[in-house]
Amino acid sequence: MGKKSFIVLLTLLLVSAFSLAGFQHAEASDGKLIRIGVVPSEEEIELGSDGSFIVKDKITGAVLAEGTNGTATVSLESTGTVETNYRLQVAWSTSETYVADWVDRASNAGFETYLEAYNGGQRLFIGKFASDESWSVRNAFRNEVIRLGLAANDSFWKVITVTTGTSSMKVSLNGSNVTTENPVVITSPDGLIEIDGKKYRGVGEVAYNSTGTLAGINELPVEKYLYGVVPRELPPVPYGEIEAQKAQAVAARTYTLANLGKRSNDGYDLLPTTSDQVYGGYEAEHPVSTRAVQETEGVVATYDGKLITAVYHSTSGGYTANNEDIWSSEAVPYLRGVPDSERGKAMEHVPTIEVFKNRANPTSLRATKEGDYESDWSKYHRWEFEWTPEEISDVLSEYFSRDVGEVYEINVTDRSDSGRVLEIEYVTENGTFYEQKDRVRWSLKYINSSGGHSSLRSTLFFIEAVKSKSDSDAVGFKAYGGGWGHGVGLSQTGAVGMAVKGDTFDVILRHFYQGIELETRY
Repeated sequence: MGKKSFIVLLTLLLVSAFSLAGFQHAEASDGKLIRIGVVPSEEEIELGSDGSFIVKDKITGAVLAEGTNGTATVSLESTGTVETNYRLQVAWSTSETYVADWVDRASNAGFETYLEAYNGGQRLFIGKFASDESWSVRNAFRNEVIRLGLAANDSFWKVITVTTGTSSMKVSLNGSNVTTENPVVITSPDGLIEIDGKKYRGVGEVAYNSTGTLAGINELPVEKYLYGVVPRELPPVPYGEIEAQKAQAVAARTYTLANLGKRSNDGYDLLPTTSDQVYGGYEAEHPVSTRAVQETEGVVATYDGKLITAVYHSTSGGYTANNEDIWSSEAVPYLRGVPDSERGKAMEHVPTIEVFKNRANPTSLRATKEGDYESDWSKYHRWEFEWTPEEISDVLSEYFSRDVGEVYEINVTDRSDSGRVLEIEYVTENGTFYEQKDRVRWSLKYINSSGGHSSLRSTLFFIEAVKSKSDSDAVGFKAYGGGWGHGVGLSQTGAVGMAVKGDTFDVILRHFYQGIELETRY
């Protein structure tokens, strides 16, 4: 298949997917609507309400079920053809010229390409391998396209699923069953509905996603959506400082509006998780967070008149990161590394291994559980973790999908100006392995309190071999680190610290997003 034919086919498939999912944006009486994939993929989803409700076919408007204080079950009856493959993601770009040139070069070299719309640009993929293809075969392919200049060392494999054909779903309530090929929606007079037992404002919907299963979607006005985001991203207890809450509200609003349509292949805009923004629905709302949203209504952060990429993270560890030091993207002028306090931008403020090792009582990751916060700063401002030889071998073997054997050395081969790891080298009995930028966190997982593997808190760390007291043999490895998350943009606990010192939300935002403007868009 030629390049033009492939792109035309891809376009038709995407258009078809949009139609099946019923994806569209509209304006509600109280503002722009957003669609959240609160249940991304299931074969059965429950819709209901504490009050009266009605379930309709979204396309025809036909009533499929109605009741009071009950639940209707929507189940997948049939699905189209589903194809799942490995594809190598090589870049993301907003430049049409760059994308066209890359596609030409890859196609002329005889490689299949795939483009995926994402965040106002395109993800670029090359190659296509069965989901059970071996790592060695895929790695050989990756090395070849890197040699040809069609990919870089930070390229990585991703599973892509495409569904074609006709699907259908069944709506069941009180013994009545109705089947439709179209998405279905639930509404309630009080404006509150339930999807899989969780309460949300607005409208509930069940549609098809790109994998051929069902997606539970909550559609509601953006401002109402933020009511359920801000308290989950920056909990008002203990982080109740209103200026920090306002800064979080503006960052979340900006991210939301800039990413409308981000996951349109699956019929919605965003996920309710840290992959986008954590959204807890109606029951997560809190008066302090709601006040912060209301008092900043319509306010967004811009740079050169455009919405910024308002990424944020829990804790910087002392110094935030440049975006290009974390992701494979061009440098963004407002996403520059800055200290999390008023110490100035001098590089002497970048944390060092001495700073990490000399801090009293750093948090041990082995003993911690998810979701814990301190009332002032994050407990992960400084942390440490030690792996036994067996543990580090298991962690790396799992990540690289092969038995690495004994781990001889772990070396940081490149580090950014802000102190974050850009590339790490694992020298093992069965080969030498590398990983770059933020994916280092996924390769070097720690053992959590339940015995499972969790991604390392940040790339701001130093690692050393642990030596035996009786001889010089290594008996494991120990990391000394700081921060939680990717480290780019707004530091949430840093924002709290600034608010405590008396800074207002606009000062906080302009500190973490350099050179921005604040605009009221509606």
